[in-house]
Amino acid sequence: MNKKIYLSCLILLCAFFSSIAQKKQLRAQIQQVLAHKKADVGVSVYGIEDKDTLSVNGDKHYPMQSVFKFHIAMAMLNQVDKGRFSLSQKIHIKKSDLLPDTWSPIRDAHPNGEVDLPLSEIIKSTVALSDNNGCDILMRLLGGPKPINDYIHSLGIKDVAIKANEEEMHKEWNVQFSNWSTPKAITDLLVKFYTKNLLSKESFNFLWTTMVETSTGVNRLKGQLPKGTIVGHKTGTSDTNKAGITSAINDMGIIRLPNGKHYAIAVFVCNTKENEATNEKIISDISKLVWDYFNKKSK
Repeated sequence: MNKKIYLSCLILLCAFFSSIAQKKQLRAQIQQVLAHKKADVGVSVYGIEDKDTLSVNGDKHYPMQSVFKFHIAMAMLNQVDKGRFSLSQKIHIKKSDLLPDTWSPIRDAHPNGEVDLPLSEIIKSTVALSDNNGCDILMRLLGGPKPINDYIHSLGIKDVAIKANEEEMHKEWNVQFSNWSTPKAITDLLVKFYTKNLLSKESFNFLWTTMVETSTGVNRLKGQLPKGTIVGHKTGTSDTNKAGITSAINDMGIIRLPNGKHYAIAVFVCNTKENEATNEKIISDISKLVWDYFNKKSK
C-alpha cells in the first residue's frame, strides 16, 4: 500500500475510534446527570450537517405539552404557502376565544376581545410566548387536531400524535398524554424543517426567527450556553398535580455552533417529582454536555 494512502487510512481510523469514544463519554455523562433523579427523561440529538446522532429513551412516548405549538405553526404556514391564509390576514378574536385561567398574553393585552389581529401576530404569540388561547385559535382555523396530525404524518414523522387542544388538556389531567411524541421524532421533524424546504423561504424565515425570539424556558436549552448562542426552540410545561408530579418539562430546538454547523436536540422530562429548578437544570446540563461534545468534535 502507498505510504500516503496508509497514513490517510490510519488517520481516518483514529478519528473514527475517537468519535466513538467521545460519544460513549457523552452518553455516560448524560446518564450521570439523570442518576438519582425522580424523573423519566428522553433525549435525542441530531447533528444536522454531519448526521451524528445520539438518543437516550429516544423511542419512548412523552407528552409534548406546548412543544406541539411548533407542529401547529408548521401546519398553519403550510396552508399559508398554499394560499388558504396569509400572514397579514386579520383574524377576528372574540371575547369567548380568550379563556381565563390559562397562559395568554393575547388575552392580557386584549381582555375584552373583539379585536382583529394579523395571523402573524397570533403565530408569534403562540410559539414565542406559548399563548394557549392563540394555540386554540390556530387549531380552530386549521379544522382541529386531525389536519395538523395528518400533515405531520405526511412529512414522514409517524411517532407523534396530536389529538387535543389546550382547553381540553386543561380540563382533564390525562388528556395531555394524548398529545405525545418520541424525542427522536422531534429531532427528525426539526431536521426536515431546517433542511428539506418544507415551507417557502418566507414562511421558513418567519418561523425560524420566531423560534429564535422565543422568550420561554431561558433556563433550559439556553441556560448554560454561551451568551449570544443562536437557539431556535420551543418549550413545553405542564401543571403539577396533587401528588407532586409534573408530567412534562420540555425543550426542543436547533442550536448553531461557533463553526456555523447546527444540531437538533430534544430533552423531555416526564412524570417528574423534582422541583422546577431541578427539572430545568436537567435540561440545561444535558444541553451543555451536547454543546461541548459538538465543539470538541470540531477541533
